[in-house]
Amino acid sequence: MKKIEKVGVLGCGLMGRGIAQTAAMAGYQTVVRDIKDQFNENALEAISKSLDKFVEKEKITVEARDSALNNLRFTTDVSELGESNIVIEAVTEDLELKNTLWKQLDSLCDADTIFASNTSSLTIAAMAAATTRADRFAGLHFFNPVPLMKLVEVVKTVTTSEQTIQRTTEFARSLGKETIAAKDNSGFIVNLLLVPYLIDAIRALEKGVGSIEDIDKGMTLGTGHPMGPFALLDFVGLDTTFKIAEIMFNEYRETRYAPPPLLKRMVLAGMYGKKTGSGFYDYSIKPPTPNELGI
Repeated sequence: MKKIEKVGVLGCGLMGRGIAQTAAMAGYQTVVRDIKDQFNENALEAISKSLDKFVEKEKITVEARDSALNNLRFTTDVSELGESNIVIEAVTEDLELKNTLWKQLDSLCDADTIFASNTSSLTIAAMAAATTRADRFAGLHFFNPVPLMKLVEVVKTVTTSEQTIQRTTEFARSLGKETIAAKDNSGFIVNLLLVPYLIDAIRALEKGVGSIEDIDKGMTLGTGHPMGPFALLDFVGLDTTFKIAEIMFNEYRETRYAPPPLLKRMVLAGMYGKKTGSGFYDYSIKPPTPNELGI
């Protein structure tokens, strides 16, 4: 069994580039693949800025920053991930797209290469079944922002071997992460509990239980949460939350996972949160101000 030395990352969006940065900082040769050169260039720029902030805050040295950047390589060619000892997928929550990529990689990678998905809502088994290595397929669910958040959920399917779980767990810990073992159910541990909480906050707002500001203040000051549910929704992305909630509702058929009408209307309006400048809060104003949502 080969030692994990080379890491492949599929997708260089917010999560993918965070995973790539973290792997590169841990000393792994890391190849990142996305569909356009522009996406790769944007990711490299974002990673460089992130590493510069680590240097400014004296969390890493200039030499460590340069070493991490030297460990990174970007490509638009899936075949360049073929020599990876572990491939971590972080593309959009679309099972068909993910499985198309997994099938390609299944024929390109060595037999002992581990496949791991960073999905936050789809089941790992639904992807493992598309490959010939269901025993070497696991979930590695990171949290945003990846370079700062300590937790990784290690997800075992009914077919994942104990050896694979041991290797993926050791790999995650080598990145400086804390791991928890999760069953292969939609949402795993964290989102299984978090998504209903976020949805309940939106429903409370729809019912007039409290304002955006007061509900957020209530949960930060009353329960010690670092941010309220609406600030968190804007940070995660309302489009992302909507997609996750839909997947989980389709899996469990329980109303507590069903996206509320207000969430759907906001997503349709392009109000995704911080990344679009507007969600439950208006980020064009400092400090951000709650939006009037016509409730």
